[in-house]
Amino acid sequence: MLKSDWRRRQRNTLFLLVGAGCINYVDRATLSIGNTAIMADMHLSYATMGWLLSALAWTYMLSQIPMGLLADRLGGRVFLGGALILCSCAEIAFGLVDSATSIFWSRAVLGFGEAPLFLAGTRVLVHWFAPEERGGAIGLFNGSASLGPALAPPLLLAVMAWWGWREMSVVVGIFNLFLAIGWVLYYRDPYPGERGEATCTTAEKAGEGSAVWKDLGYLLGRRETWVAMLGYTGVVYLSSLFVTWLPAWLQKTEDLSAVQAGLLSALPQVFSFVGCLGGGKLVDMISRSGVSPLTSCQRMVAISMVFCAVSTAALAAQPGQGLALAILALALLANGVAVSCGWALGTLITTENRVATLEAIQNTGASFGGVLAPLLTGVLAARFGSFGPSFLLAGMVGLLSASMYYYGFSQKS
Repeated sequence: MLKSDWRRRQRNTLFLLVGAGCINYVDRATLSIGNTAIMADMHLSYATMGWLLSALAWTYMLSQIPMGLLADRLGGRVFLGGALILCSCAEIAFGLVDSATSIFWSRAVLGFGEAPLFLAGTRVLVHWFAPEERGGAIGLFNGSASLGPALAPPLLLAVMAWWGWREMSVVVGIFNLFLAIGWVLYYRDPYPGERGEATCTTAEKAGEGSAVWKDLGYLLGRRETWVAMLGYTGVVYLSSLFVTWLPAWLQKTEDLSAVQAGLLSALPQVFSFVGCLGGGKLVDMISRSGVSPLTSCQRMVAISMVFCAVSTAALAAQPGQGLALAILALALLANGVAVSCGWALGTLITTENRVATLEAIQNTGASFGGVLAPLLTGVLAARFGSFGPSFLLAGMVGLLSASMYYYGFSQKS
């Protein structure tokens, strides 16, 4: 295959994955954007909404390892396509619910459908990109987790203002279905012999027939796996806090309408996307200067999480609207760098045939952070009538995560 054709397929595959990531996070944002309208419509408390916002993360967390093992053994085309179709069905069902229990279960199914995306998607990128150019690709892919929430408020609020929160969810589900069809029709794995020399074909072939439990046991027996999992738990705790509760926090503290708060919450998410993209590019640049990719990722995550933790804790002081948005932008920029570099780090501490499984273990911890953040924030907001204690707790979680990354990896990693 000509190099130009190879690059075109690389680029198109990456853009499809970024589109899928954006749609996945728009899916997640439907409940956050419709938060106050749904609470009023169904007479729900903050604590109940906290449980509903965490529903997706429960099944997302529990299905990570099974989905990672499958992603290491099944092709990305049909596996990801099927997952996107399941997301579409769950999102459409969310628009048809009539109780808090129904919302919980529709969101739980959505979490199950979203679980394979970043695992199988990362495996696809490992197929297509060599290690020295992988950081930028993974950074852009992970950036969709920030770009989606940035695009969601204006798009979802427009639909919700015109029709309502139920119709908003159905429209998103239909778009998800179109993307699933596009992925299945276009994507193909690289043909044998096509991939670059830097790709670990030997390691992959050695592990193709390996037993499921052998792979899992090997990874769980390594210190680096546990450090990556525990550290990434803190990274996602902070990102989940902002994704789920940011509109409601702005509405309460700044006395804004639901539309104003939703639109305003999109602005800081743009900085998270910039952090994801910039973090991946920076790691690639540092790696080309002679520093190992693992060391580059490790240091970048630790430094960025310190900035994110301090900025988040500062929000407990309830600064004015302008200063609060500036602090939010810094926190989300730093968190974006940590998300990108932390995920790229997972591809560097194991062989290619175990990448999706390792990322699944790491993402299990991350999903636990995703469960705790909206749940604890809702409980603390109901208990104290303020989001201040939630921000202070998140700051402590962020500092703990930074210390895990800085001190947890040995030089032999």
